[in-house]
Amino acid sequence: MSLACALALLLTSLLGHCAAASAASTASGDAMRQPLLLEGPARLPYTFGLHANADLGRLPSHVRQAVVILHGVKRNADDYFAIGQHLLTMAGLAASDNLLLAPNFMAHKDRGVLPGMPVWGGGAWMQGKPSARGVTGITSFQVLDDLLRWLGDPRRFPDLREIVLIGHSAGAQLLQRYAVLNAVTEELQQAGIHVRYVISSPSSYLYLSPERPLGDGFAIPTMQMQACPRYDDYRYGLQHAPAYLPPPQLDGRQLFARYAARDVRYMVGARDTDPQHRYLDHACGAAMQGQTRVARQLAYVGSEHDLSQRWQIPVDHPQRQIPGAAHGAARLFGAPEAVQWIFPTPSGAARRESAGSRLP
Repeated sequence: MSLACALALLLTSLLGHCAAASAASTASGDAMRQPLLLEGPARLPYTFGLHANADLGRLPSHVRQAVVILHGVKRNADDYFAIGQHLLTMAGLAASDNLLLAPNFMAHKDRGVLPGMPVWGGGAWMQGKPSARGVTGITSFQVLDDLLRWLGDPRRFPDLREIVLIGHSAGAQLLQRYAVLNAVTEELQQAGIHVRYVISSPSSYLYLSPERPLGDGFAIPTMQMQACPRYDDYRYGLQHAPAYLPPPQLDGRQLFARYAARDVRYMVGARDTDPQHRYLDHACGAAMQGQTRVARQLAYVGSEHDLSQRWQIPVDHPQRQIPGAAHGAARLFGAPEAVQWIFPTPSGAARRESAGSRLP
């Protein structure tokens, strides 16, 4: 028996016990973390923990929409799962048709780490870096790839028509970079599954050209480069991009063309304007994007319009500032304006009808 098969049998046995133990908890609405067996590089399986509004051992096959919500720097996926449940309720989306998942990127000090699970050091997960313990070498980008392909398997969810990915704060840092760099979106689109990215209040963004906001426009920051020579290195720019972007690597213009064709929308609390916020990235590469999260969102959307004009590539990534909200996720996502922004139509039907029509 091959190593891959032996490992798969071992993990399947383990997951069977875990799924049985969690079934009653899931049925009663408890946000207990459940293990999910994903297929990674070279078809080697690994375990990943997430919260779900269904028993992952007995998945309903009639799901039409999946909502994936990514936690912030505290890795508190249970809190974000509760926020996601409230979002679905406010949007009038029934759990029977809408699968809610809250992945949990684990650090070595976290409780509940299972055998066969990738574990990250510190905030490495939010940058798309590989796991350093447990099952090593699995990037957080790879996890999202594998999760989306798991969702997109028609044998598992034959009625699935839309996936909405929501990232807030640190989760939005991961999601915005993933939305730019991944190659899975078009796979799903071609299978008739629409993908929407909701980027909420990240500390910084991945710029696709070396220009940064200067005055009323965008230019290469020649003066600032003296104090911050690596301002355009990943994770703020494309220099020294991660190995996740395999050769032949797309250049900034090609990445922008693909990203511009994707369904991306930005949101931030209108009061998220504290330049000294404890979780705001204060590195020089981030500071060159703006002084606050509101300023950085406006600057990034402006940079997209600048690139659109320069490269003659249409883009329509709308942005919204949610009235009365600062950086707290519960207050932000609890606003009716946020619910309408995330779910612009009651069931995503309008988006599903246009699925595949926006391919680059």
